[in-house]
Amino acid sequence: MDYSLEMQRIRAGRWEAVLVGPDASGLQITHLERKLPGLETTPDGAGRWRLSLPIPAEVLHDGVQTFLLQDAPSGEVLAHFSIVSGVPLEDDLRAEIDLLRGELDMLKRAFRRHCVESGS
Repeated sequence: MDYSLEMQRIRAGRWEAVLVGPDASGLQITHLERKLPGLETTPDGAGRWRLSLPIPAEVLHDGVQTFLLQDAPSGEVLAHFSIVSGVPLEDDLRAEIDLLRGELDMLKRAFRRHCVESGS
């Protein structure tokens, strides 16, 4: 199926999104392979659907929690969203990106210094 999300946000404990696609029946959101209750789908005209889901407090823990929007009959993942909470994980992707940025900055400084010293 051909779906796309135009917008996603979390507000007041609810995940909200606008989905463009042929049909929103049969959609589900899962967390750790468990279907979450309460997904609301409201037609918004011209193949657009407003989605809303209350995020249950019991699924929020330290670390990264990933939620999958799926077509229930096929199991196809249409989109996902993540919530990061608690103490950051050392191997968390954000920490890795920060380390890579630091290393890239160090390499840029070394390259510039090399260019100045060699007269390039």
